Amino acid sequence: MNLVPTAELIKLSHMRFPNESDDYRHARHALLAEEIELRRHIERVAEQRRALPPGGEVTGNYRFQGEHGPLDLAGLFGDKQSLVVYSYMFGPQRERPCPMCTSLLSAWDGEARDVGQRVALAVVARSPIERLVGFARERGWRHLKLYSDLNGKYSRDYFGIDSKGGDDAAFTVFTRRDGVIRHFWSGEMGSATADPGQDPRGAPDLMPLWTILDCTPEGRGTDWYPKLDYPD
Repeated sequence: MNLVPTAELIKLSHMRFPNESDDYRHARHALLAEEIELRRHIERVAEQRRALPPGGEVTGNYRFQGEHGPLDLAGLFGDKQSLVVYSYMFGPQRERPCPMCTSLLSAWDGEARDVGQRVALAVVARSPIERLVGFARERGWRHLKLYSDLNGKYSRDYFGIDSKGGDDAAFTVFTRRDGVIRHFWSGEMGSATADPGQDPRGAPDLMPLWTILDCTPEGRGTDWYPKLDYPD
């Protein structure tokens, strides 16, 4: 694909805002060049991800409990050929779920029906399904499909449990082609791959919260994290 050079694209931008200085516009165009390159890099990475060779075939005995009964991994696909699974940090040892996971899933609940037009989306945790559904109602979630990992095998195999036996968040994609289920891709960035001064994060970041804050002068901050509840 022949892409128009970034400098040429910037010339096509005629946006100016009230009372801005020449210094501001010069710096904004320099930033715009980086934003265009970032957009292009995100697409290159997505293309590379889509071109991965077939992943490992899924052979484990994974059992889940949903609101309407038990399922295996194939059952989570429904009528779709791809399945996205988020491992939610809400195991039986927790009194309350992870606030970061909850913030992410609260945003996803509003997108779940749109996502479901193209792929299946499932949220898996190790707490009993009654506990998961009860919290979803408390939180006002309406569209996410929640499942309890009945025997814990899925969470162990696909990194929903950390080395100490506690919960860990995980984001995993599976495919089903010609009746064969395979692992396609998982997020693999964590503490070991974090840059100095940053919390572990993947790319692209799955949390709309951080995407919004990254566009502000305050940014993400260094010591602020979402909570389950805030004072009125």
